[in-house]
Amino acid sequence: MDDEQKAALLSFVKDDGKGFIGGHTAIDTNYQWPEYGEMVGGYFDSHPWNTFDAPVIVEDREHPATAHFPKAFVINDEIYQAKAYSRDKVRVLARLDESKLDMKAKNIHRTDGDFAVAWVKEYGKGRVFYSTFGHHDQALNRPDIRKMYPEAIKWALKMTEGDATPRPRPSK
Repeated sequence: MDDEQKAALLSFVKDDGKGFIGGHTAIDTNYQWPEYGEMVGGYFDSHPWNTFDAPVIVEDREHPATAHFPKAFVINDEIYQAKAYSRDKVRVLARLDESKLDMKAKNIHRTDGDFAVAWVKEYGKGRVFYSTFGHHDQALNRPDIRKMYPEAIKWALKMTEGDATPRPRPSK
């Protein structure tokens, strides 16, 4: 994207109050554009477990994007670890269950064990949703994932309501 296109995208969300939906590789791009990382909520920082049966905890079962999930589930997918991501700036909807992870896997950089897999945030007047789910067709074809993305789109378009207030990680 050239500078004019970048400014237009940021303004579309931040100033015009529109939405941005990021799936899987949306955080694995635009590393030299810090405003993009701020908008989307973080950047890719490896996938320490590659593709595996990822144990997921759903933190927010009231948000329309994740309301249909059980409290916990397992998904076979390639899960991204995020950097420049902070719970001070995003509301985590779902995360990996670190108690069930191989924390000795190569390329784990987060020392807090907080591996978000879906989050939302407000960006100016707009709304942003991101999820790491969807590297493989097998993951994208799951009914729960197929429902999550359209529900996130409706939320980003302000067709539904859902809290995007950042909050700390729940205590164990």
